[in-house]
Amino acid sequence: MADRKYGVPAIISLLVPGLGQIIKGEILKGLGIMLALFISGVLTWVLIGFITTPVIFFWQVYDAYNAQP
Repeated sequence: MADRKYGVPAIISLLVPGLGQIIKGEILKGLGIMLALFISGVLTWVLIGFITTPVIFFWQVYDAYNAQP
């Protein structure tokens, strides 16, 4: 059960952003991360996405590892 709270969601979030949160039961947060990364990816056309995309990506991996549902 400890794996479901820590390591496994973080590894899965590295592969599919937001899926780690969904596995932990935080469905809306996971979907929000997916949407935020999509919007941030679109914003690379105006350059701000090159800053926001990595920030959101690494934060969501950290959150999948540390946050408690």
